[in-house]
Amino acid sequence: MPSAGFANRRALKLVALLAMLIAFVAQLVGALLPVVPLFIAASVVNLGLDLYLQHKQPGLLSLLGKIRLDITVRQLIRDMLILVGLLHIPGINPLKEQAPLTIGLLVFYVAHFACQAAAVLVRRTRTLPFLTRNIDASALRLTNAPPRLLARQTGRRLLRFSVPTTLGMMATAITRDALWGGIGLAVSLVLAIGGTVYLATWLLPKKRAVSNEQALEWLDEWLQEYKPTVGMYFSGGTTSAYQANMWLSTLAELDGKPIIVLRERFMVQKIDATDIPIVCIPKVANLMRLEHSALKVLLHPANSGKTSQILRIPSIKHAFINHGESDKLSSCNPYAKAYDEVWVAGPAARDRYQLADIGVEDKDVVEVGRPQLSPIKAYEGAPKGEYTTVLYAPTWEGWDGNPGNTSVILAGENIVRELLADPKVRLLYKPHPMTGSVDPEAGAANARIKAMIQEAIAQRAAEREGQGVGPEAAAELEARTEELRALTTSDFGRSADELEKMLIQSAPEAGRAAAVAEATAAWEAAYWASFPEWEHRIITSARPAIFACFNQADVLISDVSSVVSDYLSSEKPYAVANTSGMTEEEFRTNFPTVRAATILTPEADGVAGLLETVRNPERDTLVQARKELKEHLLGPSDPPSLARFNAAALALHAAAEERQVRMEARLAGVPGQRDEGTEAHEAQEAAEEMELDPSESPKSAEPAEAADAAESGDESAEGSETRAVV
Repeated sequence: MPSAGFANRRALKLVALLAMLIAFVAQLVGALLPVVPLFIAASVVNLGLDLYLQHKQPGLLSLLGKIRLDITVRQLIRDMLILVGLLHIPGINPLKEQAPLTIGLLVFYVAHFACQAAAVLVRRTRTLPFLTRNIDASALRLTNAPPRLLARQTGRRLLRFSVPTTLGMMATAITRDALWGGIGLAVSLVLAIGGTVYLATWLLPKKRAVSNEQALEWLDEWLQEYKPTVGMYFSGGTTSAYQANMWLSTLAELDGKPIIVLRERFMVQKIDATDIPIVCIPKVANLMRLEHSALKVLLHPANSGKTSQILRIPSIKHAFINHGESDKLSSCNPYAKAYDEVWVAGPAARDRYQLADIGVEDKDVVEVGRPQLSPIKAYEGAPKGEYTTVLYAPTWEGWDGNPGNTSVILAGENIVRELLADPKVRLLYKPHPMTGSVDPEAGAANARIKAMIQEAIAQRAAEREGQGVGPEAAAELEARTEELRALTTSDFGRSADELEKMLIQSAPEAGRAAAVAEATAAWEAAYWASFPEWEHRIITSARPAIFACFNQADVLISDVSSVVSDYLSSEKPYAVANTSGMTEEEFRTNFPTVRAATILTPEADGVAGLLETVRNPERDTLVQARKELKEHLLGPSDPPSLARFNAAALALHAAAEERQVRMEARLAGVPGQRDEGTEAHEAQEAAEEMELDPSESPKSAEPAEAADAAESGDESAEGSETRAVV
């Protein structure tokens, strides 16, 4: 069932559409009868409603565009009705007064379409075949963007520039004096023509970026100069950036020169603060230029439809590193066999791939641990404070409709209800960011859970009035937030486009990464200190990150997901909700990550016992099991995970170079692949053996068929060469 908020929004949209329809009808009636007060009121309300909806409900107006009633058509109808109304109002001479107004209105529309054409040209010249971040791209002649009202907001520009005309025409309708309409039209014309001329200055050489061909040449030169050795390739939707962001710190620590390769333009701003150079290359043809760079290794944190395109480059070795490991089938996707290697955390994942029997050979599986888990603190025993902090971090519903994917739908409310009933529990609720994106029931359950927690927060605050933190804590958090924002975000103007952002996000200053890490730690400390220890929290923002929540929690409740594997690095107690329909024994057998967990039923049975063992570690019978499972899932602690990850990257890089040497050796023996010096030398030797003049090379003895084929452009003669290169 749709929520009340959704129903209200839908009703509002219907009311707004109905109001606009009524305004058009009223304007028509007022113009034809004519009823001047109705005509004036309807004309002003009609334009005002369109202006309001452009700002508040642009999605609603897009629906009108689907039925060919876009903003240009709507404004043209409004202006035509205004002319019809003036024609019917007594006292306005059609030839002497209205004709000039009609001509002026036509000129205004000519200026509007000229401005629109200039906007299209400007946008095209400011759309390069790639985007960069953390790279000095000033050689591309990057400049600030033109005002977005002129360049990108065609509809709003037409509406705003039409306001003087509409007001002037209404004044004419009241006074019967065409002068007011002329003044309004003159103002609109000045705005339209002046805006067109100003916008056209971005087409001049001084403000115009380089051509696409020149830009691609610059990219080739930058790749040759930077010489990237290892990179991360990522493609995904608007909510999937976290899958790449979790690997940024690891990528930055690797030996060599890292790079991030993206495919979607919007993703450039979704990647968290990093000093690693970022290049976004949307088109496949341009992506292939990486083949001629020094890049030899690409790491893939996720599968996507566009992954197959980069896999076409044979000179690059590809490793699938995933964005987390769990016992779910999605962690053993058959697509993984397309990569040269599959990097996993520990023996459990290796076993999982072999049991899945999806074509990934054991020799291609490399255990590297989880290097980004180093910030997670180790288990220190029972809670030290008055309250037991419970982190409930359920995963999302997934794509397959399996009820065991997430506990939110079947068990979430029961679990939260049990936790909130304990007066010594502080609950941290951090749902997966994609919760509700597939199944509306998950979204509805998530909303109800949040409402329950909000009610509990208010109740505790009322019971502990005067026991909160002082205003200095909030001031400290605000200061730390501003400090972190200044380091991790760029101040873009409202009109900033891709090129202006490239200009602003140039090569970072030295030491920025260390400053960001320090500021992040200070922010997290200020965040946890900004509310009392008894206050529940709903955490849906990117900060604090899940690892920071791990360090605050005494116990985790989650689902079968990578969150459990990561949390196990702390060896703290944890519980997993079983909503799969399996018995507990079957559940533990089928999902190794839960073997050291307390299993909760959909009715939340087991929560009380879980809290008891957390508060009394001597009753915890799973301590040794967690320690053993940690090594099974994440691998040994020595050598450190980062060292193993780096060694795997270097080994794969060496394998790529060895392949290149082998291919060069093979190509050296294929006709048509040797250099001119080698061919000249062999021609000289052949001529001496045959006692011929060196100028009469063996080419003259080639079969006539080959010569004819070469002249006719037949590609069959090049077939063997093409196949060898591929």
